[in-house]
Amino acid sequence: MKITFIGASHEVTGSCTYLEVNGHSFLVDCGMEQGLDVYVSEPLPVPPSEIECVLLTHAHIDHSGKLPWLYKNGFRGTVYATEASCNLCRIMLRDSAHIQEFEAEWRNRKGKRSGDKNFEPLYTMEDAEGVIKKLVSLPYGQRASVLDGVSIRFTDVGHLLGSGSIEVWMREEETRRKMVFSGDIGNRSRPILRDPQPTLEANYIMIESTYGNRCHEAHDKKTDVADLAAVIQKTLDRGGNVVIPSFAVGRTQEILYMIREIKESQMVHGHTDFKVYVDSPLANEATSVFVQSDRNCFDEEMLALLASGKNPVFFPDLEISVSSEESKAINFDQEPKVIISASGMCEAGRIRHHLKHNLWREECTVLFVGYQANGTLGRAIYEGAKTVKLFGEEVQVNAEIAYLAGISGHADKEGLLKWVRGFEQKPQMIFVNHGEDQVCTEFAECLEQEFGIMTIAPFSGTIYDLATGECLKETEGVPVPRENGQALMSKAGKLYAALLEASKNISRVAASCEGKSNKDIRQFTVELEALCEKWEQKVL
Repeated sequence: MKITFIGASHEVTGSCTYLEVNGHSFLVDCGMEQGLDVYVSEPLPVPPSEIECVLLTHAHIDHSGKLPWLYKNGFRGTVYATEASCNLCRIMLRDSAHIQEFEAEWRNRKGKRSGDKNFEPLYTMEDAEGVIKKLVSLPYGQRASVLDGVSIRFTDVGHLLGSGSIEVWMREEETRRKMVFSGDIGNRSRPILRDPQPTLEANYIMIESTYGNRCHEAHDKKTDVADLAAVIQKTLDRGGNVVIPSFAVGRTQEILYMIREIKESQMVHGHTDFKVYVDSPLANEATSVFVQSDRNCFDEEMLALLASGKNPVFFPDLEISVSSEESKAINFDQEPKVIISASGMCEAGRIRHHLKHNLWREECTVLFVGYQANGTLGRAIYEGAKTVKLFGEEVQVNAEIAYLAGISGHADKEGLLKWVRGFEQKPQMIFVNHGEDQVCTEFAECLEQEFGIMTIAPFSGTIYDLATGECLKETEGVPVPRENGQALMSKAGKLYAALLEASKNISRVAASCEGKSNKDIRQFTVELEALCEKWEQKVL
């Protein structure tokens, strides 16, 4: 009864965990790494052909994206997920395969001119179609046996349509253990989806930590809609476009839901008929899945809209772009508008074309509505890059860069702690994954202090015996070598980077104080000046 940590160990993407129970081998998630790859991930301990099943927490590519690769290399088992996750995977894995094939074709065309070796895609459409046939759906709340000695149950955690934490009951002879995998835990009080539902007991927990060291700004649905309306109003007033890099599945539907409300309530003045373009074929397919999905996933407001016969994500002047010609035409339309396009971290897709046409324009706004992983183009723009390279061309960043703070699909630190507090029977050990290096460490320390439970943030390759709770193999993170031969920064460098990030947080809080009481502003100023004076004496 062993667990081996493979992916998303001190990193935010590439979730993958390997378990052996009663002679059977299975995975929880099989995700693709996105953005900067920080640490080397250990290979699977066994060939993919020996993996008997995969338990999938949700459909996002950083949790599901290597399933076709698994199939390509011999996997022929079953992939268990909720019905909505299965439906989303059918479109997302095909889309991912198309990207893999397209990139390989492009690199091989380029490589012929320089004499490079033929580049093979990570997987093909045939591999995606093969693993899609292995999808088996299970409803929320129903316990099901998946292997001899292993049964599971999905519980809605409100991160994405169909997302679920997974309870895994394990038995070897007389030994019985239960482990709960959080998957990605959703933010509370968001449109469309239910809030995360609790799980009551476990011997072990594995919990994500994307926002494990910080809290979202206070918000509610009305505030978020008003904030979005204000960005649209300000940008359209100055004749610019609002460009929203958005994850095609989940975030795009939420933005459409909010804009429908903005238009119905006439919250943008002087631009009643402003156009909204959704320029992402995947997002268009995913939106159809949302509207037709099992009603058990939705919150009361969404259910009420559906019951009234309304389409919650449709409104007048919504334009859907499917073909590349339609996509290109958007940037020749001179009218101020809203453009929603993927990918959400600006690493690929049509959003890069829209950034090329709008980043240099002072009247435009690039509005981020989701997490930007380290090493991505989105992170660089968000953190203040003056220029970025798009399609081989240097583009100045003159547009206003904004962030809709309350709209994150991930629970913040308090939301994660609330999920752990929901366990009536506390676990004997907690494992932390799916967070940036420093965040994983800090959140593990927080959990141990808060609950008095042994908490580990394991690196890839670490192995635990779940029957005894003993560590069988402890690893240290192996930094991925950079192209210039240098590994990622040292521990001291990481601490300094964390300090710089904290200073940015202070700046963001200070900027949000506009309009607050003079008393609060004065107190904040005095405290900051005292802190600066204290540290100036130490370091200068």
